[in-house]
Amino acid sequence: MKLALIGAGQRGMIYARHAYQSEEIVAVVEPNDSRRKAAADEFQIPLEKQFKSVDEFYRLGKICDAVIVSSMDRDHYNQTMEALDLGYDILLEKPISPSPEESLRIQRKANETGRKVIVCHVLRYTHFFAEIKKIIDSHELGKVITIQHNENVGNFHMAHSFVRGNWRRSDLASPIIMQKSCHDMDILAWLVDSQAKRISSYGNLTYFKEENAPAGSAERCLDCKAAEDCRFDARKAYMPVRGQWPATAISVDQSEAGLMKALETSPYGRCVYRMDNDVCDHQVTIIEFKNGVTATFNLSGFTNKMYRTLKIMCEHGEIRGDDSLNVIEVTRFNSNMAEASQQTVIRPAAMSGGHNGGDTGLMIDFLDNVENADFSSRSSIDMSVESHIMAYAAEEARMTGTVIDLDQLKERLQQSMLV
Repeated sequence: MKLALIGAGQRGMIYARHAYQSEEIVAVVEPNDSRRKAAADEFQIPLEKQFKSVDEFYRLGKICDAVIVSSMDRDHYNQTMEALDLGYDILLEKPISPSPEESLRIQRKANETGRKVIVCHVLRYTHFFAEIKKIIDSHELGKVITIQHNENVGNFHMAHSFVRGNWRRSDLASPIIMQKSCHDMDILAWLVDSQAKRISSYGNLTYFKEENAPAGSAERCLDCKAAEDCRFDARKAYMPVRGQWPATAISVDQSEAGLMKALETSPYGRCVYRMDNDVCDHQVTIIEFKNGVTATFNLSGFTNKMYRTLKIMCEHGEIRGDDSLNVIEVTRFNSNMAEASQQTVIRPAAMSGGHNGGDTGLMIDFLDNVENADFSSRSSIDMSVESHIMAYAAEEARMTGTVIDLDQLKERLQQSMLV
């Protein structure tokens, strides 16, 4: 199978490396010269198949079997629609698009053209969430009643991606609940096996703004007198993890000199309290599903590490999970306080690759589906659109202070697509 990579950033390279183990990467599209060269060198792509713009690539017509679209959020729509016109199957990084109307148009065109579009909802492919889904579907604890789900972003991840990084502003990329947490909307809808009925949401940008800057701090960390006592000092954030994420995201050159140059010139060396960021650093969302299940989702950049925890409360017991520990606890309810608990601890099989093996599982699914006539992906465009409408509804609810009825929202979106 032959594939092309559109967007040679961190995520695109992860997917391409998985594919390259068994398939051929024949072209790369990447506006950043150093990233484009790095991808071309790694995947042995000839100069005539290295493109700075997607228009140059598409002018060749269809030259391979599928494309990996891993560009910036607001580029997804045009790049994906043209790829569908050319007859490509597509692995599409989430979010599908910041716009729900554009997401629905991509879904419609994929179905009209008969092309396969698989969205990078990698959590569905982890053994951790698959095991939780298996427990729920067994009905050994009865029906699900309510869920508490937490996405702990990690304060350093928040600072890197959503304060200094590409996703710091909604107008440049997406609101954080769309960009980061359409994953979680997708997992919740998948676990409860229902569409959402109503959503409300609350949150704000509270901490990462100038009023909270340390006294005597500067615009850039390398010039800052307060850097020694600041945990967000860029040298502390990136130098100790040279060769690893997130240092690899700021420069192809991972030498000490290369990173220092990036900190001198790029947004990643700027003060986190003096950026132009506007996305939330914390957000709480309340969801009522059509089958009666309720859920709370808490997104927070004020945690020490990056991980997800959840508690699923069923009729006859509860499920607790921590994906960083890869541990699931299943507890049956007691008749009284004195009775010994009936608890089972499950440690799902480990799987190599990022996102607890989800990246690997996604790529296996994608490559299998492109080559097979039957299309049965866990994260097809048809399955993935619901999570994006949920995320959009959550952001609209947060901005307007209202409760969003999902059926009314979907009707409104369908009407807007007719205009």
